[in-house]
Parts: sequence; C-alpha cells; structure tokens
Amino acid sequence: MKYLVRDKLFAIGDDYWIEDEDGRHAFLVDGKALRLRDTLELKAPDGRVLITLREKLLSLRGAMTVERDERPLATVRRKRLSLLRNHYRVTMADGTELDVSGHILDREFAVEYDGELLAHISRRWLRVRDTYAVDVVREDADAALLIAVAVCVIRMAERED
Repeated sequence: MKYLVRDKLFAIGDDYWIEDEDGRHAFLVDGKALRLRDTLELKAPDGRVLITLREKLLSLRGAMTVERDERPLATVRRKRLSLLRNHYRVTMADGTELDVSGHILDREFAVEYDGELLAHISRRWLRVRDTYAVDVVREDADAALLIAVAVCVIRMAERED
C-alpha cells in the first residue's frame, strides 16, 4: 500500500492529511505548536491518536521517540555517517531494531528489518512537487509506525543539514 505525504507537513502547527493510493484520507498529521519540544501526532481519520512523535531532550546525537498509547514504542537515532547515504537505527521497546538507509533528504530510502524490506520511501513515482510516497511492502506491517519512522528520519536529517 502506498501513502502520499507532502513535505509541508513538517511545519509545526500545521495539520495535514496523508492519503492512501486511492486518494482516501488515511492519517492526519497534527503538529503541536507552542510545545517545549518538537511534537507531532499521527491520527486515524476518526481523530484517534495512533502515534506520537517527540523530539528527545538532552540527547547527544539527536533522537526522537515514537509513542503509542502514551508508552514508548521506539527511539530513532542516527546510526552512522556516510558520504553517499544516511543511516538511522530504530530501536523498538522490545529490543528489535529496524535499519533506515538511503538518501534521506532526496526522499529515496528504505526501512528494513533483518535485511527484509518493510517500506520504501520515494519521490520517483510521483509528479506532484514536494510529495513523496511511503510504500509499505509487507501487508502485515504497521503502516502508522513506518510512516512515523519516515517522518522522524526526514526531520532529523533536515535539522542536521
């Protein structure tokens, strides 16, 4: 399933719909303005909060936390620096790790678990300016989590740039 995301969603205080490949509202991104730290909520179309993204305070390398039901679900951190690709590690609360690598600022990267592709993020498929797709490859994958991971690494990469 592909989800379409417009880059303007990263403005704090802005709300934006993420659409599925059929043009239906799939998720609402709710940017929380006037907070001490960067906070976004990913909501279902009915308004239910599915995932909360928060900038982690007092982190040496920069990190964001992903929460579900007000409990930590994952932490996203920069893994290592390469001249050609960016690498991030997503450490789940249960200790499982996802790897994110590719050209983050170009919106061409992948999310993998143990070498298996879970999602591919790309602008290549689209002609709409400032839009990219999150293609969730596995049907049993958590689409909200994978979209949240994409949002986190893009925000972090833009701040480091």
